[in-house]
Amino acid sequence: MVQPDDGIEPLLNALRSAKTSILILIFRYDRSEIERALVEAVQRGVTVQALIAFTNRGEEKNLRKLEMRLLERGITVTRTADDLVRYHGKMFIIDRKELFLLAFNYTHLDITLSRSFGARITTPAIVAEAVKLFECDSHRTPFVSSVHELVVSPINARKELTEFIKGAKKQLLLYEMKISDPDFVKLLREKVADGVDVRIIGRASPRANILPLRTMGMRLHVRAILRDGKAAFLGSQSLRKLELEARREIGVIFQDAAAVKKMINIFEGDWQGAQPAVQDSMETAMDIPVRRVAKIVAKHINVKPVVEQVLERVFERRTSDVAFEPGEVAQTVRDAFREEIHDAVLLALRDMAAQAAQLQVQRKD
Repeated sequence: MVQPDDGIEPLLNALRSAKTSILILIFRYDRSEIERALVEAVQRGVTVQALIAFTNRGEEKNLRKLEMRLLERGITVTRTADDLVRYHGKMFIIDRKELFLLAFNYTHLDITLSRSFGARITTPAIVAEAVKLFECDSHRTPFVSSVHELVVSPINARKELTEFIKGAKKQLLLYEMKISDPDFVKLLREKVADGVDVRIIGRASPRANILPLRTMGMRLHVRAILRDGKAAFLGSQSLRKLELEARREIGVIFQDAAAVKKMINIFEGDWQGAQPAVQDSMETAMDIPVRRVAKIVAKHINVKPVVEQVLERVFERRTSDVAFEPGEVAQTVRDAFREEIHDAVLLALRDMAAQAAQLQVQRKD
């Protein structure tokens, strides 16, 4: 599935095809068509289980209302635990035979206004692993990975994605929400140095700006890696420490030739239409009025990443024997805000440089 081209119909058709069971994991939701399809499935005798995220960035009330509506219509509802920062995976399983692994949520924004992908997986071992994961998270029991192709954070994501990227010989094409994990930034730099064609559409922390990076005009909500024209990773986890080690994220690695080729064709078209990330022309950018500079910087300041950085550092210390003192928490918050503002300024300068470069072109024309 390619969004926004394919829309919601492939999802509805899949749900309507269920004969015995539907297992669905919901993180974010505003498409009533999905809810109706689940209710209709119950009415025709299908067993429907919904696993709802315990939180999704301040929209807990909407999730709890959804739970009550589903329960009233005969759907079994369970809620994810709160042991991880977020349960962010997106998938549903039809008749325990078909896994629909999605990079997008069941929302108008993700489906109709964003570039994203979804994959239908029928490989029995992968589907069975996804069922096991769903049941473990539903019953709040530990999940133990046994199938490498199902990439689950924080269980095996870092290991599997590291090996996947290391295996590239000729090409790596990435859609990324934001690359910031130092190990993956280093690994991708090494691949570039080795002559591998590395290209990234999306965002990256300033430390990764040296990588070949372009930004799309269309909203991006997908994490995907295409390797050597033969294999693909598609999932909900970006190459960020928190998403790899402290959140439930779900992805899949596959080698279906037709699907990989289709994704590559989409990527190449998106790459041609994307804008290179500007890393120079800063002097010209200084011609932009101060008030406009302030607005551009403010646009890039986001409190949420600051909170996630704090949680990330707390997570790191939790795994050690050293106590985490209140004073250290305060210092961590201060450091995180400094980093966020630093990144915001750099990203703003990049935007101003891009605007200045565009203005120069217009003046020449």
